[in-house]
Amino acid sequence: MSQPEYPQIIRDGLWSNNQALVALLGLCPLLAVTNSAVNGLGLGLATTLVLLLSNSTVSLIRNLVRPEVRLPVFVLVIASFVTAVELSMSAWFHELHKVLGIFIPLIVTNCTIIGRAEAFASKHSLTKSVVDALAIGIGFTLVLLVLGGMRELVGQGTLFAQAHLMFGEAARGMSLSLGEDFRGMLIAILPPGAFLGLGLLIALKNLIDTRARERSRRLQPSEPAHAQASQA
Repeated sequence: MSQPEYPQIIRDGLWSNNQALVALLGLCPLLAVTNSAVNGLGLGLATTLVLLLSNSTVSLIRNLVRPEVRLPVFVLVIASFVTAVELSMSAWFHELHKVLGIFIPLIVTNCTIIGRAEAFASKHSLTKSVVDALAIGIGFTLVLLVLGGMRELVGQGTLFAQAHLMFGEAARGMSLSLGEDFRGMLIAILPPGAFLGLGLLIALKNLIDTRARERSRRLQPSEPAHAQASQA
């Protein structure tokens, strides 16, 4: 089996195989909590931390676990780290923990995490598993952040209005506002707004990929005329 190189792992995690825009995994928390940028960022960082810890552990124990029990073992590992992350958030980011609610323990059911443990970490070295976890996690977090920011801005006319939940009272000044007279679109912060926003992001990614392929084809040198004639 060919081993992927680090640039390919990073490119796949951030863009080519982005779990939210391409694989369409983890959509339940993605659509549910992204009514603000801070909520999306908080859940994204928690998911990335669990992904990093679980990928690392699975890679380290991959030669010790029998194939017949690998999935239960992987789930147990993931559930342990999710519990640790949830308790840590409850202790240090209690208000944000209350806002995110059930979606923090539900990280254990995120198909992205068990999928990367099974498809990548169980077959590759520790360093590559760590890079894969970071790339996948950051790519997922960026989608959560952008989608949450879009919905918050369109729906409420603010951006990072709850920054103090994550960064402390000093971060209240980070909030941006379109003014008190701004009348937002309520649909943006309701569940239909999440589907519409995600659809727009997927369409934008597909448009960028299509234009990149067309540009690449135009830049490729054309085949010499004599070579075409000999093939004919």
